[in-house]
Formats: sequence, structure tokens, C-alpha cells
Amino acid sequence: MDIQLKRGLLDICVLAAIKSEDSYGYKIIRDIRPFLTVSESTLYPILRRLESSGMMTEYSMEHNGRLRKYYHITPAGLERIEEFRNEWTEINDIYNFVTREDKTNDKDRISDETA
Repeated sequence: MDIQLKRGLLDICVLAAIKSEDSYGYKIIRDIRPFLTVSESTLYPILRRLESSGMMTEYSMEHNGRLRKYYHITPAGLERIEEFRNEWTEINDIYNFVTREDKTNDKDRISDETA
């Protein structure tokens, strides 16, 4: 997958992971894991980038005697998710265009097999 496309998708996944509730690094990784693999060394630069772009904020809270960093989505982060949803329609249309011949060939193959 193109590195820029993957980078953008990772950003959206991180924002989606904290959309409904504030979260911390390990939990974000755990929440994303069913959909894609993200390591800590990948996540933390994403978190810093999203924070510096104003899409999330961070704060610390004590948990079991230690400070834990939590991440909170901002209105700009919510807006980015909405932009992604709108972009996804266009991406899906492009995918359908690119794979249309495959779908036609599959239909022809199936009708040949049933004839």
C-alpha cells in the first residue's frame, strides 16, 4: 500500500479510536488491532502529529500510582473524520471503476459455468 495513503488511514483510525471516549496509547493499539497492525513505534509519532495539527489534545491522569497520558479528540479531529467519510465515497467509486472488468469477467465465468 502507498505509504502516504497508509499514513492517512492510520491517522483516521487513531482519531476514530478516541472519538467516543478519551484513551491512552496501549488501548488505542488494542482497539485498532482487529483492523490493522500498529506498533508503539508507529503510534506515538502519529499521536504527536495529530496533536501538533490540532486534531487532538493530551492530558495526564494518575492510574495505579503512575501518570498515564490520555488523548482527546478536538472539533478539528471530528471534522477530519467527517471529511474522510466524504472522501471515502470517491475512493469507493474509484475502486469500483478499477475493478469493474474483474466483476464483469467473474459474472461471465459464473454464467459459463452454470450454462
